Amino acid sequence: MDDADHVTTQHSTVDDWTRALAESTGSPGGGAGTGVMLAIAASLASMVAGYTETDDHLRSELAGIHSRARALRKAALRLADEDASASQAFGAAFRLEPGGERDAAVHQASVDAAKASAVLGDRAIDAIADLGWLATHGNPALVADVVVALGALRAAVSGARTNVSFDLAALTKAGADLGQVREEHPALWATVERLTTALDQIDRLTAALDHRAAPTDNA
Repeated sequence: MDDADHVTTQHSTVDDWTRALAESTGSPGGGAGTGVMLAIAASLASMVAGYTETDDHLRSELAGIHSRARALRKAALRLADEDASASQAFGAAFRLEPGGERDAAVHQASVDAAKASAVLGDRAIDAIADLGWLATHGNPALVADVVVALGALRAAVSGARTNVSFDLAALTKAGADLGQVREEHPALWATVERLTTALDQIDRLTAALDHRAAPTDNA
């Protein structure tokens, strides 16, 4: 595909999509990459769930995790494409001539981009508990896959946190300070705080698995 604008996660090969990501176009960009990392985490969770056998009293929990992981994979790719579209609007706003119209466009594009990343971040947060369950009850032969999934999920959470925070800070270009931004967009501001907490959760989960996933370190 020659035109990055037409490259989406839904209708491209991995080679096509990453080639578009490598270009200096901004769409897809880091936000879309965050969505793809979330899709990878969800895919690995689905795989581990599929390979896991449990006692009867845990079977319904496992089925729920498997179903959510499959749904999340699809949702994450859709959100990646939506973020790529938001990035296009963001770039278009900054290309306008300086003035009131440009300031308004940058403000709206920043808010829209922050909201897109916040939705993605919230979906990533929801996946932490399911990966924690798989870390405890999943097929022990696939503990390394759980750790890789946690790594991909951490990248998604970290990316969403950074993007929401950066986009909120971009609102100060129109003259507001961060205190005003916080008052005007409390939900987005709180999302950054939740994502910071989520990073700590993922790190604790990963550390607790390290002795099983990387046993050579303990030799």
